Amino acid sequence: MKKFKATIEIIGVNPYVLLPETVLNNLFKEAGKDKGPIPVKGIIEGHAYVQTLVKYRGKWRLYINGPMIKTAKKDVGDTVNMTVEFDAAERTHTIHPKLAKALLKNKEAKKVFEKLSPYKQKEIIRYINHLKSKEAVERNIKRAISFLLEKERFIGRDKP
Repeated sequence: MKKFKATIEIIGVNPYVLLPETVLNNLFKEAGKDKGPIPVKGIIEGHAYVQTLVKYRGKWRLYINGPMIKTAKKDVGDTVNMTVEFDAAERTHTIHPKLAKALLKNKEAKKVFEKLSPYKQKEIIRYINHLKSKEAVERNIKRAISFLLEKERFIGRDKP
């Protein structure tokens, strides 16, 4: 586990930190790769986190989500004390039963969903799974089906 300090920056609405090059190279070595998303875990200001390191616009970014910001009691522009290491634990996401049912009812949407990259499938599944209320799940499943049929945007994307 590597310790470092970083300043929370923001791109769009997404806070993130950049890792020092030595820490980044160590992660690549631990993960056995330097391409594609890299699952990581660590501690931010004394609180554990699980996240994914991703390369976006030429930089490897460790996004700082809402719960991480809240528990760290920090914000954009602040410096945080962190640790990070490769997380070899299996990360699986099961499809929400209501989403599975909706896809079974709409064969065309199901075909599009099955042709999506595994990452895009996981993105939709995770989004639906993290919704809190029954109403939000139902509303967003309808939006997901419309998205798959190229009728509306969903999860910040124009087309599947």
